[in-house]
Amino acid sequence: MGNFLPGRGVKPAFRPIAPNHTIDPSIPIDSKAHPNHGYSYNLVKTTRYSVISFLPKNLFEQFHRFANIYFIFVVALNWIPQVNAFAKEVAALPVFFVLSVTALKDAFEDFRRYRSDKKVNNLTCRVYSEEEKRYVKREWSKIYPGDFVHLSCNEIIPADILFVHSSDRQGICHLETSNLDGENNLKQRQIVDGIGNVSEDSDFPHSFRHTVNVEQPNAEIYSFKGYIILTIALLKLTFCRKTGESSVPVNSNNLLLRGCIVRNTDFIEGLVVYAGPETKAMLNNKGPRYKISKLETKINRDVIWCVILLLFLCFFCAIGSGIWLADYNNLTDNTNLVPFIAFGNLDHYSPLYQGFIVFWTYIIIFQVPLL
Repeated sequence: MGNFLPGRGVKPAFRPIAPNHTIDPSIPIDSKAHPNHGYSYNLVKTTRYSVISFLPKNLFEQFHRFANIYFIFVVALNWIPQVNAFAKEVAALPVFFVLSVTALKDAFEDFRRYRSDKKVNNLTCRVYSEEEKRYVKREWSKIYPGDFVHLSCNEIIPADILFVHSSDRQGICHLETSNLDGENNLKQRQIVDGIGNVSEDSDFPHSFRHTVNVEQPNAEIYSFKGYIILTIALLKLTFCRKTGESSVPVNSNNLLLRGCIVRNTDFIEGLVVYAGPETKAMLNNKGPRYKISKLETKINRDVIWCVILLLFLCFFCAIGSGIWLADYNNLTDNTNLVPFIAFGNLDHYSPLYQGFIVFWTYIIIFQVPLL
């Protein structure tokens, strides 16, 4: 996401985040004229399938099991008139039953993920509105990089936020990161130092008009680099403590990660720098994966050996059938002398042709005792 260097196929090391309240309201967030255009918004999606991709993708995953491929192949063979061994319609029912039950199970699990995503995306928090000049409630899914967010104690952080303001006089807050790293002890974070005394600015966050440059999204939860380009002309002299410098560095101690919970702090305020799939929590969440257990791997290996044994048996049976039919090479017009063969054309009474047909017929017949 983000802007690319002109004429080059690589992304810059840092990308700019402009506060959305400083942008002309007539420019929509999805417009190319918007400074934050191209960055992901805060909608998350952890489902594996869509309505269109469910059937082909699920079947592809089920065919990772060699047994399913083998039985589908046997069912297809049974539909060939020359080699079918028993009722082809009935033979297909068990295979389709297994595939259908597995597909229903996968669909139900994916539907649960969909409901969970919908529940998370519909959570609300307070986001600064330039039109109303105050914080208003907004759904998580409608948060964008560049938005200012206000969170109270015990609230979950909806996106990766640059920590700018805290109710604590020392400019700190405490986070519970158990949802992220499993640790129950509280972590301490510090507001960005060098942008002035925000707590004494009655016009905050409207007065915050600095551009924040942050590194490209990555999964390193303990690493973060960036800097704030100060807009001195827009600040009061008493508000700006950083004179003579045009930028202020930021690091991981100033970043509040999505999924953490604010503790022991009345409220915090910060600027969204990563949202949705670009947050560090989501980048570490690889999403639902198709898992193959050790038992399933062993079954796949056993199926391969069974198929190899089956091919040897069918091959020897085909040779024996060809040798048996060779005894009737002197036939000229009486086809009834050949038992168990319903060919109506003498040209079909070829040992080679008979062996080829019998080979595939035996695959259908022998598949039950082998597997």
